[in-house]
Amino acid sequence: MDKRTPSQHAALIGRTGAMALVTLLLLVSGGWASWETAHHIILAKGREHGTLTVTGCGEDTCTGTYAPDTQSPPRSGVIVTRSVAAQRGDAFPVVLKPGTAEAVRTGVPGFLHAWLPLGGALILASLVLGGGLRLTRTAWTAGVAGATLLVATFLAL
Repeated sequence: MDKRTPSQHAALIGRTGAMALVTLLLLVSGGWASWETAHHIILAKGREHGTLTVTGCGEDTCTGTYAPDTQSPPRSGVIVTRSVAAQRGDAFPVVLKPGTAEAVRTGVPGFLHAWLPLGGALILASLVLGGGLRLTRTAWTAGVAGATLLVATFLAL
């Protein structure tokens, strides 16, 4: 028989609800942050595709020349978000964001790189799932999935 008082039940339900909301917030924000870049890769039909050759990198971005795959005009000032793997002289496939000169790396490395925020969110959510909600199997699954995504991205880039 349960010997908890009604106030203890309410506190338990409140704690569980708060932990569930924190987990949901982490996963939704990680997915949202990832989708900002990933949708350009996943829904790339009808967008300008080409190859970016990096000519120089700053702290946050790299610039380069753009050789289009289709009939779009070549561009010289295309910008891509800097990653550890982008160095001067590198060439990789990109898709341009509509109406801008900003490019997103495509292919498996670009796809994995776009989903990095979700991988980090999965790892953080696993801590809340395991510690706050006592869902150890779900926590291990989320943590391993997030770590796998991070390692796969590191290896692909």
